[in-house]
Amino acid sequence: EVQLQASGGGLVQAGGSLRLSCSASRFTFDDYAIAWFRQAPGKEREFVAGISKSGRKIAYENSVKGRFTISRDNADLQMNSLKPEDTAVYYCALGSGIRWDSVSSRSSDYDYWGQGTLVTVSS
Repeated sequence: EVQLQASGGGLVQAGGSLRLSCSASRFTFDDYAIAWFRQAPGKEREFVAGISKSGRKIAYENSVKGRFTISRDNADLQMNSLKPEDTAVYYCALGSGIRWDSVSSRSSDYDYWGQGTLVTVSS
């Protein structure tokens, strides 16, 4: 059983930055597509960013384009220019069945999920 640990969340003022990471003991992410999702209070979980197994394909949700950067290094999600509407619990996810050079925004395509880390952006 893979247990992912998401970290890096916290409280930050609008305009600030945070870096989220995802880790798992004795486990490599090499054979998995990586994604971050988020869920704000009272809302459904939504796709934020994803990167293919190859690392060559990356996708972002429109509202975070130009502000967030995902990488395969520790499944990092660098978040800059944060806004109050970015406030949510953020989840990292790994997908084994996604094609090598593809990114999926569907939560059902991901096999393993981290426990979530809370990001709160104050205005």
